[in-house]
Amino acid sequence: MHSIQQLQNIIDKAVKETTYPLEPKELYQPIAYLMALGGKRLRPALVLMATDLFNGNIDDALSPALAVELFHNFTLMHDDIMDKAPLRRGQPTVHAKWNDSVAILSGDVMFVKAYKMMIQVKPEILSDVLEVFNATAIGVCEGQQIDMNFENRDIVEVDEYLEMIRLKTAVLVGGALKIGALIGNASKTDADNLYQFGENLGIAFQLQDDILDVYGDPLKFGKQVGGDIISNKKTFLLIKALELAKGDDLIALKHWITKTDFNAEEKVNAVRNIYDKIGIRDLSERLMQSYTQIALNNLEKIKAPAENKSVLMDFADMLIKREN
Repeated sequence: MHSIQQLQNIIDKAVKETTYPLEPKELYQPIAYLMALGGKRLRPALVLMATDLFNGNIDDALSPALAVELFHNFTLMHDDIMDKAPLRRGQPTVHAKWNDSVAILSGDVMFVKAYKMMIQVKPEILSDVLEVFNATAIGVCEGQQIDMNFENRDIVEVDEYLEMIRLKTAVLVGGALKIGALIGNASKTDADNLYQFGENLGIAFQLQDDILDVYGDPLKFGKQVGGDIISNKKTFLLIKALELAKGDDLIALKHWITKTDFNAEEKVNAVRNIYDKIGIRDLSERLMQSYTQIALNNLEKIKAPAENKSVLMDFADMLIKREN
């Protein structure tokens, strides 16, 4: 079995060795630029990890893993346009560096190239692999649309939020693992259980992201701490706070949500203080831990050597204990 770090390094090396046509440069340079910005390469590493879990050949999984990384970055390229985001991993986003039209078209090519790499699997599993990839891609798009719909709504229920993050974030984690399992010749039951492990862990991952956005160490988080509070993003923390806050706390919370002219630091501190008074961090961490436990129960059901599973357990541990 390979370690998580080894698998991330294999992906990183393969990404760096990938070349793109020189012309038209406005189409291909943005792809090379975005892919070179780095990132943790966790999703493609999961494809290799799952193949490894069932003692499959990770060389067979490398092209599909790169397909997952291309797809993931394609969604980031298009998300940044929708969010009008100026920065990605500390560098200008593609649409900011070039323009929206370039970012749309380059993203489209990334999606096609992802398909081209995904079909490089053995013919006998091609249909199953594409079924997972298609369902994953549609799920991510549905999740993004639901998230955008939330921006125009005053009230979002916890269950609706959890379903949104399942689609937007977690199905890609589950899909990457299931594709790797199919390449490793896992049984249908094991592949399905591994998918459920990934999906539940993906939900826990996003909940942890929400917590870090409010309570993370600014030096370690890598993004602006409190960004979700500043933009009134409907995370689990805000949804639960609106549900539980009473009296003056509820009045103050609604005041900060509706206020258009404010000092960002003052708003973040005020809302965080309300969260602290009603125990939002503890509730969020308990929910995150419950999804992690469900994921580990899914992993336990898989028929694979315990030492092989330990890498996935380490991965789950790393995701939940991370600080960025």
